[in-house]
Amino acid sequence: MEGLNPDQEGRYTARLLRRARLAEWAVEVELERPKGFVFTAGQSIRLFVGGQGRDYSMASGPSGATLSFYVRIVEGGSVSPVLAGAPIGTPFSFAGPHGVFVLRQSPRPVVWAATGVGVAPFLSMVRAGATGFTLLHGVRRSGDLIHGDELGAAAACYVPCLSRKAPKGCFPGRVTGWAGVILVPGRYDFYLCGNRQMIRDFILLVDERFPDSHVYTEIFF
Repeated sequence: MEGLNPDQEGRYTARLLRRARLAEWAVEVELERPKGFVFTAGQSIRLFVGGQGRDYSMASGPSGATLSFYVRIVEGGSVSPVLAGAPIGTPFSFAGPHGVFVLRQSPRPVVWAATGVGVAPFLSMVRAGATGFTLLHGVRRSGDLIHGDELGAAAACYVPCLSRKAPKGCFPGRVTGWAGVILVPGRYDFYLCGNRQMIRDFILLVDERFPDSHVYTEIFF
């Protein structure tokens, strides 16, 4: 087995085990887990393709037998199209784990907000045992929701926020729209992961509506 331990540059090598389509614009990639690789739910790896590196948050749990993460396919990109089309068994190198976007103990209620594949670190946290949170997941269509059943089963409140036509049970709008109207004012721990515009807008909302809250962020794109 390749990649039993990191090399002199701190990189591991792992083979592609499985790939699954999550949505028209995203795939789940599963790699073998190198011996000795340890991470905390919420952390990421930097994966290399042809000298280019991209960061991906783990969706798998820290005790999982394999490593999985979500890839937003970027047309003309140097990494995501390779991951979306590489044959099973292809070896990839990666470094990590990286990041401090991890769940912290707190007396305040926890609210997670994600856009698109930004839900990945939250799924890892659920697979590490997290429960009782509020999760807002912003996507365009209901078909873009990822592992909603698993996330909803662990959440105290799971709210799919759809920017296009929203079926029954979904909020018709963005995550900031739900938080700005429905979330009761108070002090929270907010964990925000996804595109930078959502994170910027949510931080402004926290300043206006939820003072003295704590905010933790992870920008995906």
